[in-house]
Amino acid sequence: MSILIKPIITEKITNDSELNNRYGFVVNKNANKIQIKAAVETTYGVSVEAVRTMNYPTQRTTKYTKKGMSEAVKGGYKKAIVQLAEGETIDFYNNI
Repeated sequence: MSILIKPIITEKITNDSELNNRYGFVVNKNANKIQIKAAVETTYGVSVEAVRTMNYPTQRTTKYTKKGMSEAVKGGYKKAIVQLAEGETIDFYNNI
């Protein structure tokens, strides 16, 4: 079971990482805060102070078009905001 699925690189998260030393990840739905903390510490070699998690449910939409009704489903996911210790950073762009 892979805990960390991918990092979140948006304008809001990037600003938060520069100002407050917080980073965002999409994580496995069944992972708890202790597992997320351990996964970030082993993967990136940093010390984690706090983990905040948010569950996003699936979203269903219906569009009425000329060809009829079209339904779409956007899958749900779990997001974790990880706060690192003072003076530590994660560089997502070093392998590009």
